[in-house]
Amino acid sequence: MADEYGRKWDRCLADTALKTVTGLGVGIVFSVLLFKRRTWPVSLGSGLGLGMGYANCQHDFRSPYLIHGRMVKDQ
Repeated sequence: MADEYGRKWDRCLADTALKTVTGLGVGIVFSVLLFKRRTWPVSLGSGLGLGMGYANCQHDFRSPYLIHGRMVKDQ
């Protein structure tokens, strides 16, 4: 049981970090290309990424019976 929570936390932190960095990168690109180097696209992109990661974590921890596994093919 504790091992499953550890895996969920690892997945949660990795997913949140990936989404936040991706949102930050997209915000930087939009800031440079379209909005004349304003800072709000960077803040918006990283905030959206952080929010999506938080929502995914919340969903993952609220479904205690969902087990993430691998597909095994029959031979």
